[in-house]
Amino acid sequence: MTLATGSRADEVPLITGKQWTDSSEQTKKAYLVGIANLVQVDIAYHEGKPPPDSQSIVPRFAKGLKGHSLDSVRQGVDRWYATHPDQLQRPVIETIWFEMVVPGLQTRK
Repeated sequence: MTLATGSRADEVPLITGKQWTDSSEQTKKAYLVGIANLVQVDIAYHEGKPPPDSQSIVPRFAKGLKGHSLDSVRQGVDRWYATHPDQLQRPVIETIWFEMVVPGLQTRK
């Protein structure tokens, strides 16, 4: 997976559908493990007292993806980009949020 170049130092490069679809299954899983680790570190940092929704998306991210595995998220992202080949510029994290997390939150209300 190649990161976009030319980013300012204060910007985090975003992986797009183009990089995602060009990546191996192993690389995709590594990307998802990184996200999962970030979520777990944040949850541990707050020691069971998550910040309000207005201060962090991490608790909502974890709740919205509850019941998903790395493979189910990978397969869901693969499916979305396969059915939306005109949207390869969309960041993967945005796709996960709007296509998996938000619907997951709505079913858990």
